[in-house]
Amino acid sequence: MDQKEIPRNLRDDNLSEETKTLISQLQCEIDTQGNKLYNYQECWYYSATLQGILNFQRNFKPQDSDIIIASFPKSGATWLKALTVSLFERSKHYPSSYVDHPLLSNNPHALVQSLEANLYLNSQTPDLTTNLSSPRMFSTHMPFLSLQETIKDSPCKIVYLCRDVKDALVSRWFFRCSYLGKEVDRHVLESMFESFCSGVSFYGPFWDHVLSYWRGGLEEPSRVLFMRYEEMKEDPCGQLKRLAEFLGCPFTKEEEESGSVDKILELCSLRSLSDLEINKTGKTSNGVDYKFFFRKGEVGDYNNYFTPEMESKIDTIVQEKLEGSGLKF
Repeated sequence: MDQKEIPRNLRDDNLSEETKTLISQLQCEIDTQGNKLYNYQECWYYSATLQGILNFQRNFKPQDSDIIIASFPKSGATWLKALTVSLFERSKHYPSSYVDHPLLSNNPHALVQSLEANLYLNSQTPDLTTNLSSPRMFSTHMPFLSLQETIKDSPCKIVYLCRDVKDALVSRWFFRCSYLGKEVDRHVLESMFESFCSGVSFYGPFWDHVLSYWRGGLEEPSRVLFMRYEEMKEDPCGQLKRLAEFLGCPFTKEEEESGSVDKILELCSLRSLSDLEINKTGKTSNGVDYKFFFRKGEVGDYNNYFTPEMESKIDTIVQEKLEGSGLKF
């Protein structure tokens, strides 16, 4: 496929000589689309994304008030970004008006940009003052190991959102077919499924990824908040208040009584966000349509696509990999 037809963070036509030298020494595998994946710090990346990670690790200077939203791909980060932005915007807009709310004119991914897939993708020193709020908010799909060394001496907050890997896989399948302009092909799902099970997939293995943040949250609960997508769907009010408490901006009694929690949840709902013009027509800096980030957002949607054998296989693998950690799905 022509390099210009795929997102910028998945391409390999703008690599530095330093990155080329490094990847020549790394273990390499071919993914289901015929693209090369490289293993760096026990995680699999495409070469351009790896370059973004290297740039981040060598040059990022954290601020104490920074907030980093982390997740495995297609785990609900769009929703979490919108909620986090709204928590800090509420002092400016509530209870009066939503008129100038940034989510009305910006996609959550533009407001909370990815460290490795946007900001540091092709720059060692990106401008981190443009369109960034206070506190600064960033996102990443890096496992905790790759993130930790750069921010180890900073008290900045990390919020990790975990989702059932079966739903994340189905969401990634639809997302991939959409941005590649292809029909939703079951053969693609089956190939992606086998890659997931082997651990050789973009940002995989899943179990190592989720465990890194699970353990981080156990070791540093004041710094790393481990959230579950399924719990957010089941109890959005409780989980939003938990997030606000962790980030140091809890809801006051007056705010709760005035309906501030419900207003934020409504503004950030999939229905509300997907109806906005910016999310119907806009694109990410990597050329991906914003509308592709909004599909169903349902828990258990994998039941419509997985065979019983697929479900059993991936559940068994994940259960074995997580055994003894205290983390269960």
